[in-house]
This record gives sequence, structure tokens and C-alpha cells, in this order.
Amino acid sequence: MKRLHGALVALAAALASAAGPAAQAADAGHPVVVELFQSQGCSSCPPANANLIAAADRPEVLALSFGVTYWDQLGWKDTFAKAAFTDRQWDYAHARGHANVFTPQVVVNGRADGVGADKNDFAALVRQGDRGDGGPSLNLAPGAVSVGAASAPAGGAEVLLVRYDPRTVQVPIRRGENGGRTLPHRNVVKELVRLGHWSGAAARFSLPPASDPALKTAILVQAGKAGPILAAAKG
Repeated sequence: MKRLHGALVALAAALASAAGPAAQAADAGHPVVVELFQSQGCSSCPPANANLIAAADRPEVLALSFGVTYWDQLGWKDTFAKAAFTDRQWDYAHARGHANVFTPQVVVNGRADGVGADKNDFAALVRQGDRGDGGPSLNLAPGAVSVGAASAPAGGAEVLLVRYDPRTVQVPIRRGENGGRTLPHRNVVKELVRLGHWSGAAARFSLPPASDPALKTAILVQAGKAGPILAAAKG
């Protein structure tokens, strides 16, 4: 427990020291979106996963864990992975000019990406991916989200609903590279739904009910399929 507390303190200090003037734009109402693509069967993923868990309590961070499927054939099927999440990672790869996907991968605001296993590198990614000002306002209410009027990119943006589990879940891994270990997971994404298109005018989108009332809700406004995230809100 002391070791975990020390890791949390160290990461918090690294995030604070890495945050330059631009990164100060992030706050609880305008969180920086940190997406981790990982697999329970990947032995390189636990350090990046620990960094994401440590950042999850920060009010100015929206930390999201996506389980990908391409490790499933190597001895352990990830219990959280979905093909849609693998597709999202491939969309980022194509948008950022990568020839392949890899785990772990941290993507910040759709603008910066890296491995994120080292706490200082993780903090630097959070700083590099700052989106600054200029995105639309978001008003998240029960059953709906309102997107304010603002300048939109050419082609507009997609409005995405994310439902994630804020609880820490201990996952026993029976086989594969992490066989015999029990690994914590937090803010695991369970649902990713496209609500519609935003072209710059004020708009309102209805939210479907969650499959599990324990899930938290977040909204992303993202240019194109995997471009920069323009705005984010979490309930």
C-alpha cells in the first residue's frame, strides 16, 4: 500500500511539473482526455495502466481505458476488449501516420500519443496534447447533452458518448504473458456510441440509457474519425 501511495504521489508531482502555461487550460469543466489502449495479455501494459489509474482521480483529467482484441489469440482473452475499441486505435494509427498499432498506447486529446509507461513520459504526453481554448461548450444533463455554437473544423466533428466504469476492478489473469498476476483496472470503457454530427451551430443530442447504472458518462466532440478532440465533459 505504501508503494502504491508513493507511485500516486510521484505521478501527481510529475504531472504538475510537466504542465506548462498551455496545459493550465484543462480543468474539471474542460478535462484533458487521456485514452489508454491496452490488453490484459500484454506484459508491457501494467506500468501505463498504473499511470492511468493514478491520474483518474484528477478532476481535470478524463482517463479512459480501452481493451483491444489483437492480443486475445496469444493465450488470454481480454475480458474488457471490444472490436470497436481496436478499430478506434487503428483510426488513430491511420490519422497519425503509424503503420501499425501497439500496446500500451496513450493518446491525449487526439493530438499526442506515445507509450506512457514511464510516469514522466506519461505526464509529458498530457502536456503535449493540451487542446487550449476555442472548442464548443458542453452542457451534460440527464438524458441529453447540449453542444454550444463555436467555430468548427472543415467537415465538422463527431459527438461521442462514452460510458465507463469508475470502479477499480481486480482482474485475475490465468494465462498468457501476465498469467498468474491479478491486475487492477479502472475507468474501463464499456460503451462508445456516436450520437451525431456537429457542424458549429448549437445542437442538442439525446443520450440512450446506460446498460449499467454504475457506469459514468462522458462526452467527446472530435474532429473527423480520429482527429483532435475539441471538447470533453464528464458527468
